Amino acid sequence: MRRVWTLPVLLLVVGGAAAAAPAVGGNPFEAAVTLGVFVLLAGVLSPLAFPRSIGAVEAQRRSAVDGRPVVFWRPGCAFCMRLRLRLRMRLGHRARRMYWVDIWRDGEGAALVRAADGGDETVPTVLVAGRAYTNPAPARVRELVTPAG
Repeated sequence: MRRVWTLPVLLLVVGGAAAAAPAVGGNPFEAAVTLGVFVLLAGVLSPLAFPRSIGAVEAQRRSAVDGRPVVFWRPGCAFCMRLRLRLRMRLGHRARRMYWVDIWRDGEGAALVRAADGGDETVPTVLVAGRAYTNPAPARVRELVTPAG
């Protein structure tokens, strides 16, 4: 649980330190901008930027019923963020309707990803109709989601 927040907290600490120098030097605007950039990065790389994560078993059960994809991800993953942002831009609210599984919080999800990826925990891994797609292009995921969305 703690490691999902390590990077965002570290960014906030570094941002505070980086903003302290301009603040002490008499440049509050530069300090505010610096701190704002670090706060934004911390927010984007935190678990808060993703829909609420559910367990892998529950996600697979729900996916079997309604056909929605299951996306395995982890906080701090640049490829996961890229997929999430591009899906959000193109699909809007339908991107939230996929089942998102944080492999750092769900051991069974991590095991499923390792099984699909030859022992590696490569994310994002998208599971659609029992077939795994490792680090798929956002356009490919949109193709897979559109019929279900």
